[in-house]
Amino acid sequence: MNAELELKRTKALRAAGYWTDEVFEEFLQRAASATPDKKAIVAHRADRDAFTTLTFRELEDEVSRVAGALRALGVERGDVVAVQLPNWWEFAAVHLACGRLGAAFCPLMPILRERELLFILGLCEAKVFVVPKVFRGHDFAAMARGMRTRLPKLQYVVVVDEDGPDGFEQRLRNGGAPLAAPKGGSGGGLGPEELAVLMFTSGTTGEPKGVMHNSCSLVSSANGIAKRLELTQDDVVLIAAPLPHMLGFAAGWLVAVRLGATMVMQDVWDPKRGIRLIQSEGVTYTAGSTPFLSDVCDASAATGIGPAGFRSYLCAGAPIPSALVERALTEMNLKVCSAWGMTEVIAGTVTEPGRAAEKSPKADGRALDGMEVRVVDFTGKTLSTGVTGRLLVRGAQRAMGYYKRPNLMVLDEEGWLDSGDLAHMDSESYIRVAGRTKDVLIRGGENVPIVEIENLLYKHPAVSSVAIVGFPDRRLGERACAFIVTRPGKSIDLPEVHRYLAETKTAKQYWPERVELVNDLPRTPTGKVQKFVLRDVAKKFGDAQ
Repeated sequence: MNAELELKRTKALRAAGYWTDEVFEEFLQRAASATPDKKAIVAHRADRDAFTTLTFRELEDEVSRVAGALRALGVERGDVVAVQLPNWWEFAAVHLACGRLGAAFCPLMPILRERELLFILGLCEAKVFVVPKVFRGHDFAAMARGMRTRLPKLQYVVVVDEDGPDGFEQRLRNGGAPLAAPKGGSGGGLGPEELAVLMFTSGTTGEPKGVMHNSCSLVSSANGIAKRLELTQDDVVLIAAPLPHMLGFAAGWLVAVRLGATMVMQDVWDPKRGIRLIQSEGVTYTAGSTPFLSDVCDASAATGIGPAGFRSYLCAGAPIPSALVERALTEMNLKVCSAWGMTEVIAGTVTEPGRAAEKSPKADGRALDGMEVRVVDFTGKTLSTGVTGRLLVRGAQRAMGYYKRPNLMVLDEEGWLDSGDLAHMDSESYIRVAGRTKDVLIRGGENVPIVEIENLLYKHPAVSSVAIVGFPDRRLGERACAFIVTRPGKSIDLPEVHRYLAETKTAKQYWPERVELVNDLPRTPTGKVQKFVLRDVAKKFGDAQ
């Protein structure tokens, strides 16, 4: 990236007040001072009935202990500490401890295995790697130790739930003299513009990259989300989306720390248990994907639980069917606020609660404070309202770049980043994402509006979920295949899809020409459909012609 352009951006963001010198260390200290006995974390685990509750005073104590232990292990400013933990309180303690030391925090999804981990841990040269002993039946401790010989920079593997010298209890809770918070701010800890979080992309394109964020961009995202959703320190935040992903991390954990709000953690998503947690803990807000929202509605209906205080759901990762928005509002008085973001820009656009019922079914929000979005054609010309084109984004939440790949993040001369998404904008500047640039399906020279057709099919009574991709065709270039997961006891075939789309008055050029029934769609842990996997499957349909 252009250094002069970045300096200009930094000055402009600071002058406008979107970037400040605040770091999350300060927010923890404020909460620990103002409300020391308030619940900070209520951590529920699927493998045990008991749960862990930490007040802000107790959380501060844990952070001090972990920070001191990491320092005793030789972790210094600029080092990387990697964590492959589910939604457990230990994740939170290590993250804040890294900030106190000035170290970078690298959260990794629990679904990753040796192939991905060897690449990531080798690239970032992590000095410490924190893992669970066992989670969802997988032996993470054995996996991590088995990689040690191929990771010369990795000095320590720390295991949560393990007894002995490498266990979290001995190594990080009691491994050194506690490191108290510096008085008067971050002190010797993490600087606001230093690398704070290194998060790898979720892999919808098959090529994860290490995205670098500093405290300025992270604090800006927490401020923007909290303001748009009208959240305060009195809210109770459910974190069921994975913490090692921006949806759980930024829209859940960071927002809660920023506000000094109580956070409720659920490590394994179980809808019925989730709805009971929402009721028993007084949850008012959560963030998740469309499938999570559908689960919440189904669980509420099945259990008869409609928590009165549960009012806001930030929904991102996939379009939200209007029927689902209406159902959440009608059955639970829950306002579903649509959002668009990516690891590189966190939360670019969000719909405010007051217009959620109207806008969320047909838009993915409008730009948050400090963010800007544009829709342009492939020459860079701004497009008219309602016309689909490339979605560009810039602003306070944009990442520093990609780790050890300085030339990979390409910006234009005005600092705009091409998101890789296609979108259109309405007259009030709300955007609607219409697919990925790489997912464009062009049939006989005609662009097929994939997202719109998927939304139509979702409303069919037999369809639980659907994803449309193209497959090669000698005459038309591409044809469309709909991969469909049916509802229990239901079925659907190609003639029925055509009948239904004809009934909706959809142009024939947009109809799928093949239907594949599948048990499930390949997704990232936060619910995004991995269409590159489906395209690989669909290639054989073209070869069979």
